[in-house]
Amino acid sequence: MRSSKPITVTLGNQQKSVDARLESGAYSSASEVLRAALRALDREEEAVNEIMRQKILEALEEPSPDIDAETVFDRIERLHADRIGTGRIGD
Repeated sequence: MRSSKPITVTLGNQQKSVDARLESGAYSSASEVLRAALRALDREEEAVNEIMRQKILEALEEPSPDIDAETVFDRIERLHADRIGTGRIGD
């Protein structure tokens, strides 16, 4: 018995990519192309998640002192004011 169900998908411009893969003979059906694409997406998301986990762990283990939110927002506001050229906060 089939464990998946058929679906209808509108690909738009990505249809050309599916068609090219089918014409090349690399895949024998659009379903194969989409399954391969989803496997690649799963791998990419897992890789990004692992990178983010590592960055979070590094940040948590960082020995430098914390900066309070008010100081951070003051710095952001000053940076923004400098970038837009006013040099003043609140303009």
